[in-house]
Amino acid sequence: MKTSLQIEDITVTYGNFTALDHVSLELKQNTTLGLVGESGSGKSTLARVIAGLITPDEGRIVLDSQVLGKRRSREQHKMIQLIFQNPDSSLNPRHTIRQILAEPLLFHKIVNRSQVDKRCKELLARVQIDENSLVRYPHEFSGGQLQRIAIARALSVEPSILIADEPTSALDVSVQLSILELLNALKSELKLTMLFISHDMGVINAISDTVAVMRQGKIVEINQKEKFFSHPETAYSYELLSAVPKMDTIPSDRRFL
Repeated sequence: MKTSLQIEDITVTYGNFTALDHVSLELKQNTTLGLVGESGSGKSTLARVIAGLITPDEGRIVLDSQVLGKRRSREQHKMIQLIFQNPDSSLNPRHTIRQILAEPLLFHKIVNRSQVDKRCKELLARVQIDENSLVRYPHEFSGGQLQRIAIARALSVEPSILIADEPTSALDVSVQLSILELLNALKSELKLTMLFISHDMGVINAISDTVAVMRQGKIVEINQKEKFFSHPETAYSYELLSAVPKMDTIPSDRRFL
């Protein structure tokens, strides 16, 4: 299987604090790598390094045999897109949905101006949002709808790799499921490679092919999903799994149907 992305020996420091400590990962084409770990372990920092928003102190990222330098080309930026945790803050509240989707289309020259409306409608259809929503503003949508729009914006530049940084953590459980189903469908349809970051083991189990565990800026375990959930290799991984509530320990009035 061809390797789509290699993260090699990435280190990021802030003064005396090491956010990432020689992190190495491999994302294989058309698979989803789930990245788990406690808050502050470095997951979001790694996502921003891969997306080109943070320059590492050491290490390199290799995309299709090309090393991504400090200054990425427009084409390299297009190929890796980041979906943020909170669409309320990542979508411009002063812009209509059409403006939000049109901006990357025009900047990256995906379509010309005469084709923008058609392409925006196609993007909304892909994430199951009505095309009449183009004239509306972000505050008029629910959290789940906003996350769908954020996904549409990420897809607008036709990336090959999606990085999803806790995209379901602020959503209700039923809405989480619909977003996960959407991402899985898009992954198959568009042949995407994904890095999916979450602290929710149920979410990771639902979407991942491989699981990587991060602790204090280091990768402490990488394993196939089935093996990780049945036989974790490290004590820290076992602690993460043990912290997941079991059905018989949850009060009946709080169980999800």
